[in-house]
Amino acid sequence: MDSLRSPMQLLLFAFLLGVVAILPPGARAVSCTTQAQMTDAQRGTLTNAARALILQVQNGNVATIRANTLPAVASDFGGIQQSVQYLGPLVRPATITVDELYLLDASTDAPNAPQTDFFCGSPVVGFDFNGLPPGTYALAILHATGVKQPQQITLILAKSPDNRWLLAGFFDKPMIVAGHDGTWYWIVARKYAQSQADWAAWFYYRIATYLLDPVDFLASSNLEKLRHESDTIHTDLPAAGKPLNVSAHGTVFAVTSIDTTTEFGPLDLDVHYTPDAAQMSGLRYPVIARKQVTDLMTALLAMHPELQGAFHGMWLHADQGNASLFALELPMNASTANNAPGAPISH
Repeated sequence: MDSLRSPMQLLLFAFLLGVVAILPPGARAVSCTTQAQMTDAQRGTLTNAARALILQVQNGNVATIRANTLPAVASDFGGIQQSVQYLGPLVRPATITVDELYLLDASTDAPNAPQTDFFCGSPVVGFDFNGLPPGTYALAILHATGVKQPQQITLILAKSPDNRWLLAGFFDKPMIVAGHDGTWYWIVARKYAQSQADWAAWFYYRIATYLLDPVDFLASSNLEKLRHESDTIHTDLPAAGKPLNVSAHGTVFAVTSIDTTTEFGPLDLDVHYTPDAAQMSGLRYPVIARKQVTDLMTALLAMHPELQGAFHGMWLHADQGNASLFALELPMNASTANNAPGAPISH
């Protein structure tokens, strides 16, 4: 989806990242040192290494980044290069802060271990890796602020045999979506959930989770609480192979997907449907096509009135296979639906 751009993920020896579970720290051959537990020398070395790499991102210096990347990752550098080229212009004038540091010692871990779990600090923050080679690693979470699109950047660093910190993984995510951060979306999602405005709650919880979880392999009690709240929301949203049939003025729309987008700046719903023969015929005429998508929008708002206050508008697409036959972005006030329960949220 446009508003939730997937982070670039490139990791040491292409090891896979597992889904983390917060488990009690039992017997293990690995250890984690948090930023507060580090010595001044450890903290300074990792901070300098992370800042040096991000400075090269700001400068768009791909060659220098590659020279300071673990050889196994540098040999397949296309993804990191693409991410740096995208991110560089966004963060070039940004203020960089090192938000969190973790030192991950797996030097005594068994070779070819299927899973390596790190448990850090109290309250516990967990990291889970599959197929991690023995070694010493670090994780740095940085924020790039003071720019139009603030970013959070997570670096995986690996200590080389000559004691240099080399890039082994690169992740980036925005810090805000449509002008708000993850905490704001969480607070508002909870309000929608309390008023049983399930669709708005579900979408807002999902955006909150995306923004507040810098990498998919990190877990904390706070994130677990957020995910638990999100899991209690049940929706009848369409799924693959299971369109949602929406009736409007004697016709039925087969809605195939509903997502979110910020393609036009504000937060919109992104709605796709497959027109039947009669609907497809009407799409040839602009006035009829506009009425058709407006009717669909009105019907969706009648089903879930809270959407009118939760989103700026709808971006509606009539699709045939992978081709879009007609698309139109409409603000919520273009619909004839009235405001109803699920109080509008101020953006």
